[in-house]
This record gives sequence, C-alpha cells and structure tokens, in this order.
Amino acid sequence: MRILLTGASGQVGGVLAKTLAAFGDVVTPGRTAFDLSKIDSIPAGLDAIAPDVIVNPAAYTAVDRAEDEPELAHRINADAPGAIGRWAAGRKVPVVHFSTDYVFDGSGHTPWREDDVPGPLSVYGNSKLSGEQALRAAAGAHLIVRTSWVYHQAGTNFLRTIVRLVAEREELRIVADQFGAPTSADTIADALAALLRKHDGSFSALAAASGGTLHLTASGAASWYDFAVAIVAGLKARGVPVRAKRIVPIKTSEFPAKAQRPLNSRLDLTRITKLLGHAMPSWQSVLDGVLDKWPDDAGTVLNRAPS
Repeated sequence: MRILLTGASGQVGGVLAKTLAAFGDVVTPGRTAFDLSKIDSIPAGLDAIAPDVIVNPAAYTAVDRAEDEPELAHRINADAPGAIGRWAAGRKVPVVHFSTDYVFDGSGHTPWREDDVPGPLSVYGNSKLSGEQALRAAAGAHLIVRTSWVYHQAGTNFLRTIVRLVAEREELRIVADQFGAPTSADTIADALAALLRKHDGSFSALAAASGGTLHLTASGAASWYDFAVAIVAGLKARGVPVRAKRIVPIKTSEFPAKAQRPLNSRLDLTRITKLLGHAMPSWQSVLDGVLDKWPDDAGTVLNRAPS
C-alpha cells in the first residue's frame, strides 16, 4: 500500500511518517514537490504519486497571521483538501485529514461532540471548517480527525515556548480561561495506529466505522495556565534549573491577540473510546512521558530526579 503523507516536516506529520511505515510505503513529498497552496497543480501531483491512501496533516497553522492572509489560509486549509478529496473520490482512495477544535465557537463548558454544529471565531477556524466541508462534499471515503493543543519535542508549540521562557524570565503571565486537552503528536499517531490495527490496516474500514469524523485528544482538560504549571513542575522534578518564580493566571482579554480563540476547546472522546476499547491517556501522563524524553541543552535526555 502506497501512503501519501503531507506535512512530514511538521509536528504530527513527522511522527506519522514513522508510525504509518508499519502499514505501507510512506511517500513524503516536500513542499516544492507537492505545494498545497497551488491548487491547480494538486491533481497532477497526485497522478504522479499514485497513492492508495492520502493522509493530510499539512495546514496553514499561523492563527493570528491568518487574519492578514485569509486567501492563503483558505487555499491551503480549504481549497487543497477539496482538490485532494475530489481526486481521491474518483479513484476510491481514502483520505485521512486533520482538523481542529477551532471549528467550534468555544461556548459553554461541555465537550464538543463530532456532530455538534461548528461556529469558528477566526479566519483560521473558518478555513479549517471549509476544508472539512469540501472533503465531505467530495463524497469519497474519508476520516476527519479533529485534535487540539498539539505539542511535540520539536517545532513551534506551547511546551517549547514555556521551557524557553522559564529559563529567561522570573514571571510568566498565562491565560487561564481557555480550556482544552494538551495533546502530544505521539499521542495522535499512536491512537491512529491502534485504530488502524483494530480495522486490519484498512483506512476505508476505519473511516466507515468512525462515521467520517473523529475527535482525538488526550483525556481530561486544562487551561493554558494549568498546562504551564504542570510543565514547570515537571521540569523541576527532573532537576532542570527554572528561573521563573511566579506563574500568574490572566484572562484572555488581558492577552491581546489578532485572532479570537475559543474558550471551550474540550472535545468529546466517547466515539474514539468506543472504537479503541479503552480511554485515551490523560494529558498529565502524556506530558510526563514527553518530559521524560526531553533533551537538555547538551542533548542529554532528562531523568526524573530521585524523590
């Protein structure tokens, strides 16, 4: 089986490149070879690669910059999935496409279910929702995986930002009224692999069993403030020097940003729990596992300090 994987240089794509190798021959074209911003070239690119499965974690993810670049965000996040979906539907090629909690408006406190009505607040959220809709409209076999608050040992993400800031500053001010589930890229890849194994490696069977849309995050919920506190506690437990003496909780209104964020990014995990046959790991246990493998400045993996 030939698996086309986009965005292999990103957080989720980089982990999936290794994980999906157990299910087929993974092809990871670079951006110059397969540019999602050049919609007219996508069908020819897919013809040349001739995949049996398409996995698309690639996206325009600069949430604030998207407010100034709505056309580019829409091309990559909406038009490209539509073009991929139409090509794939005509050839009975299943597509796994990654989306986001930002398709919801963040109201209330109840976790969002897969069939809840979206209401994005930002250009980024709108572009990702349009991508979902375009893929569904193509009417081929597809699985849309919504996740949230993704981080990894590499790349640009909240965890790496906090690790840097606690070494530089004595005080951090972190938003405490947005809630979601911090989710590592490894958690996403591991869950997708487990689901595929339960369906004999068939992407089409998994898509059908999931109803076409699946929420995939770590379990539990935290604010960004909670996440930051847990990161700092984890670093200290592993003997990492931390300059920061205070982490101050603030409201979203005190942290001006160009794009509006949802306050409630909790995603309901009932469907994936049923498909897996067990609960997703807690965000706290996942963070512990990531920090246990975190390299220090010398490249040495951190070990938990003796208690």
